[in-house]
Amino acid sequence: MSTPFGVDLGNYNSVIACARNRGIDIIVNEVSNRATPSLVGFGPKSRFIGESGKNQQTSNIKNTVDNLKRILGLNYDDADFEIEKKYFTVPLTKDETTGGINAKVRYLGEQKEFSATQLTAMYINKIKDIAFKETKANLVDICLSVPAWYTEKQRRAAADACKIAGLNPVRIVNEVTSAAVGYGVFKAGDLPEDEPKKVAFIDIGNSSYQVSIAAVKKGELKILGTAYDKHFGGRDFDLAIAEHFAREFKSKYKIDVHENPKAYYRVLVAAERLKKVLSANTQAPFSIESLMNDVDVSSSLTREELEDYVKPLLDRVHVPIEKALKDAGLTVEEIDSIEVIGGCTRVPSLKQKLTDIFGKSLSFTLNQDEAIARGNAFICATHSPTVRVRPFKFEDYNPHTVSYFWDQEDEDEDHLEVFPRGGSFPSTKIITLFRKGDFEIEAKYTKLDEELPQGTEPLVTKWQIKGVIPSEGESSIATKLKLRNDPSGFYTIESAYTVEEKIVKELIENEEGKEGEDEDGEPQYKEVKKLVKKNDLEIITLSSALPESIRQDYIEKENSMVMEDKLVADTEDRKNALEEYIYELRGKLEEQYSAFASEQEKEKLSALLLKTEDWLYDEGYDSTKAKYIAKYEELASIGNIIRGRYLSDQEEKKQAIRQKQEAAQAAAMAEKLAAARQAASNSTPTPAEKPEENDIEMD
Repeated sequence: MSTPFGVDLGNYNSVIACARNRGIDIIVNEVSNRATPSLVGFGPKSRFIGESGKNQQTSNIKNTVDNLKRILGLNYDDADFEIEKKYFTVPLTKDETTGGINAKVRYLGEQKEFSATQLTAMYINKIKDIAFKETKANLVDICLSVPAWYTEKQRRAAADACKIAGLNPVRIVNEVTSAAVGYGVFKAGDLPEDEPKKVAFIDIGNSSYQVSIAAVKKGELKILGTAYDKHFGGRDFDLAIAEHFAREFKSKYKIDVHENPKAYYRVLVAAERLKKVLSANTQAPFSIESLMNDVDVSSSLTREELEDYVKPLLDRVHVPIEKALKDAGLTVEEIDSIEVIGGCTRVPSLKQKLTDIFGKSLSFTLNQDEAIARGNAFICATHSPTVRVRPFKFEDYNPHTVSYFWDQEDEDEDHLEVFPRGGSFPSTKIITLFRKGDFEIEAKYTKLDEELPQGTEPLVTKWQIKGVIPSEGESSIATKLKLRNDPSGFYTIESAYTVEEKIVKELIENEEGKEGEDEDGEPQYKEVKKLVKKNDLEIITLSSALPESIRQDYIEKENSMVMEDKLVADTEDRKNALEEYIYELRGKLEEQYSAFASEQEKEKLSALLLKTEDWLYDEGYDSTKAKYIAKYEELASIGNIIRGRYLSDQEEKKQAIRQKQEAAQAAAMAEKLAAARQAASNSTPTPAEKPEENDIEMD
């Protein structure tokens, strides 16, 4: 049985949630943190993913890739990439096959390139491993959240990353929608049953700012409007602070941290810490030892100064809110509640700005860091045949206008706007085309300049429809296509079939709606012309998803790297076990085992321990798993003999103690029995004397 789980794939940290124990549990990682750093590092022998990647990021900055979801499914030539690349410390190159983005790193002693989809798959695979170790459950289905502004290509890339990690993405869902679903499900007791409550959900995380206006009532949710600022988040606040200190240090200490990636990264890390301190304090110190060229730096920053540096950001806060309200057809006064999530919303000036815009208090009833993951886990559970959840219906907001195009034949038009911006999804439309034979149909974004960034490819997906054969004597045949904007936001053709006109008999009904009858009382029929399904057609999809051959190649490479990581981890474990055994055996040989080894054995074992220790810290420092095992067994072959004598002696002592205890218990029991018998003897009553027989006189 598969356990449903959801992942909030954050730009800085990710959160895992599982549906179990009659509720939603947040899964902690190997160091018991409820959030796991979203990055992948590469080393000479293995990868470092999550917590281990964060620990080595400073020392391995040129081979550590973060900001994964910002480049997932993004084209190298997109305008957004010009903004994104300044946040990366690894070289980014163009993938000549897909047009996407690759990261160039040094791994296993070689220069290698990995696509953004591969990197995300590596991270999701690590997330799956964390969840498995915590739950010991079979993990197959996943619900993954993505930003509302993701295009079809980016959503497909997210789904591909899940598949490469060995998971089935049952749903790709918008992040704020996930949080809204969690609100609708877990706050059901506070929701109306008739007129829906109007709620503004605001999520400001590490890299983006999203707003959704929702109508929520018991068991039902509809997103009325969604807007966003893709380049507004915690990292932008960190960057503003870091740039301030970079200028100060250049003037004060004559060092330019922009020349040293490691130094600049340390300033960014310290800037993030400073930002958090200023959320609770009005002033905070800033210092870094040996930042660059052996120079120690120190300074301070006040909350007022920070607000001044981030003023360009704060001046944009109102824009997504106003746009989302306009799409929803609502005013600020009509909003009943403002639910705020995301780590960046802890910044006091940002909270105050939001309060001023809405003119009412903000609500923090949802967990700011875990709301999205909880919603994802619930959504995943609704797709599970083995987990029962309360019914909850929700519809999302379509942010992009999509039209379907075909070659013009007998039709007056060659395209149709099927899914307009502002419509709800999932959604289904059926269209009819008259075709002379096999044909192609394409889905395209048709309002690129208004709704999408410059450089976005207009083509969404292409389909080849095969098996179209007109009826005999006809030049064309009616073809029905079932078009769908599915729950994951993918644009698909769910089915295609031809229909032909046939004469069929239809039962005649009288005015009362009853069956008409002839004079003999038999039902009456009439002949009518109707379109009847003729043939199902073959649909060949040419989407932006990875071709099966490339995906399979990525799966094989990922499995190979997982095995390599496991071998390195196992080797390190065996090395640590050998080191521990050397110190443990040496200590016990001088203490517990001293009386159970001859002088000759002690000398031999001590010499072997010293020899193994020297080897371990010299040529054996970077050896193989097999050699560590062999060295361990060599020591254990002697050490276990001595240990066996010690344990045998300990067992004999324990046996002697047990025998004494048993003898003492038996003696005590015998004494108790004797005392009991004596007490019983003393308390036995004296038999009553027989009464004298009365003499009876007889007459």
